[in-house]
Amino acid sequence: MSDIVLSLMLGIIQGLTEFLPISSSAHLLIPTLLFGANDLGLEFDIAVHAGTLCAVIYFFKDDIKVYISSIFNSSSSYENDRRVAINLLIATVPIVLAGIFLNDLISQRLVTKELIAWSNIIFASLLLLSFYLSKKNKDIFHLSMSMSFFIGCIQIFALIPGASRSGVVIMACLFLGLNLKDSSRFAFLLAIPTILGALVFLISDSISANLNIFSIQLFIGFITSALVAFFTIKYFLQFVDRIGMTPFFIYRIFLGLLLIIL
Repeated sequence: MSDIVLSLMLGIIQGLTEFLPISSSAHLLIPTLLFGANDLGLEFDIAVHAGTLCAVIYFFKDDIKVYISSIFNSSSSYENDRRVAINLLIATVPIVLAGIFLNDLISQRLVTKELIAWSNIIFASLLLLSFYLSKKNKDIFHLSMSMSFFIGCIQIFALIPGASRSGVVIMACLFLGLNLKDSSRFAFLLAIPTILGALVFLISDSISANLNIFSIQLFIGFITSALVAFFTIKYFLQFVDRIGMTPFFIYRIFLGLLLIIL
């Protein structure tokens, strides 16, 4: 498989899986683990994460403007938006601290098919459990600071390949009683500071390693992941209430079992 074709495929995978509850990191590693495809390296990780970051920022650009304005405006009309903005910042703190203290371990990429497989099975089961146990009677404005910090702590599990960042955040929100659409919305908004923080670590590592961040493969990965991620967010939020979490549970269980067998 050529690097051009691989970069296109991985860009599509990143764009689809970053915001679906099925684990982007696991899917990006599967071509290498199963088919012996080239590892495009740290610089490619930067490109595809930058692509998905641009997609989610563009999709929520109007909301982001309001959230930023609410922080600097004490008007009561901004109270709900200010609460969401503060909660997003609070929920980001745990993963940033985890990234600082676990950066060396994460950068070693100590990943196996078995780890990805069992992570998928375990966290998919927890996601389905949260979906059926949740009262789903709260919206995004009902989140408190303590609830947001809890969500942030649960998000740390996303550092395990196969866990799924969006999946664990949606799971935490559902356990707290949020409806599915607002759980997904909070997960996607939380991706902005989280991916941005990850990019800071990745770029820092790339500078120290003197990596080349200008190539056709990186450009293809960036553009592809950005376009696919934008439409993934758009259509997932439109249909999430109809879809539910069962199809993602079935897919992840099948994926986990397949990895164990192979």
